[in-house]
Amino acid sequence: MQKINYQKELEKIISQTKDKALKLLLHTCCAPCSSYCIEYLSQYFEITVLYYNPNIYPETEYIKRKNEQKRLIAEMQTKYPVTLLDCDFESEKFYDMAKGLENAREGGERCFKCYALRLEKTALEAKNKGFDYFTTSLTISPLKNAQKINEIGHELAEKYGVNWLPSDFKKKEGYKRSIELSKEYNLYRQNYCGCVYSQNQTE
Repeated sequence: MQKINYQKELEKIISQTKDKALKLLLHTCCAPCSSYCIEYLSQYFEITVLYYNPNIYPETEYIKRKNEQKRLIAEMQTKYPVTLLDCDFESEKFYDMAKGLENAREGGERCFKCYALRLEKTALEAKNKGFDYFTTSLTISPLKNAQKINEIGHELAEKYGVNWLPSDFKKKEGYKRSIELSKEYNLYRQNYCGCVYSQNQTE
């Protein structure tokens, strides 16, 4: 299967929307990963950040990451407005999804289902609230499978009738820029992806 350059796909869409700021629902996993995505996309879109991460363990970690996300949005200067759409924690949905996959390797099938869980919530919110596009900051991580994330995004776009904004935010040194922005804003950077299984594997 031929690999798609999702950064070029994103740039193509941006070139067609440059005269009007469309409304984008951006799912984010944490402030550091979202930093470059917000800096980049807010030049072209009115962004609502959706913070929905039922995978994060423990709940104190979830709250810490969410508060950092709120702080970053409040402090960043952007061309178009950026707001936050908060969600309930719903950790039980993650554990229901992960049943039978507790020992799966990090970056494998459990992670793919976790991407889908969070992106489906984003697609539904985008559909119900009339957003022009939805996407996620997940593709900025070198450890995340951008091909799989975009495949899931496209499937959900077809299912719910809302536009998926393709991305591979690690391209054009996006990941490097996120590290620079994390230092600039003194953001808390976690040392594991988020769930109890990734924490155990890190330890």
